[in-house]
Amino acid sequence: MTLQDFDPADRFVVGTVGPAGQRAFYLQAVDSMRLVTVAVEKEQMSILADRVNDVLDQLAPAEAAEPGTPDGLAEDTAPLQTPFDEDWHVQTLSLAWDESRSVVVIECHDHDPDATGDDPSDDADASGLPGPLGRNSLRVSLTPVAARAFARRTNALVSAGRPPCPFCGGPLDQTGHICPRANGYKR
Repeated sequence: MTLQDFDPADRFVVGTVGPAGQRAFYLQAVDSMRLVTVAVEKEQMSILADRVNDVLDQLAPAEAAEPGTPDGLAEDTAPLQTPFDEDWHVQTLSLAWDESRSVVVIECHDHDPDATGDDPSDDADASGLPGPLGRNSLRVSLTPVAARAFARRTNALVSAGRPPCPFCGGPLDQTGHICPRANGYKR
């Protein structure tokens, strides 16, 4: 089991590689000594950004200033730090609010033993340590201001993709797409 704990991270952002329609999404956590880059799905990032905003609106509305405002962080529009290798692909995300420290905690995991029915103790060797199927995890603690900036950047990246079809909601290519709401005719 590998846990990369960034408390705090110097930078925690989502970024993309590739043209619209073929983009790969990555989360990147950086501090003075480490760079961790994990692959994520666009839908995971969209939902995470929405939930981060919900948590901040409910639990820290006064502390979570918008980026670019006097109390907010400067807008982070820089690309992902390169060169990077994908460390692993995120399967499970979790979001929490640490009341004692007033921070948002985001965790990413690559293997969910409960989803496959695997018993994590099956992966342990005689010492009780996790074996090769153990979980890789990334934990990042963000101040409310940093969490708001993360959510805003994430929403901007997600919405920068292909526009949705007005009929079915699926992504439109420049040449159109076969729309199920139009009985398979191209729109």
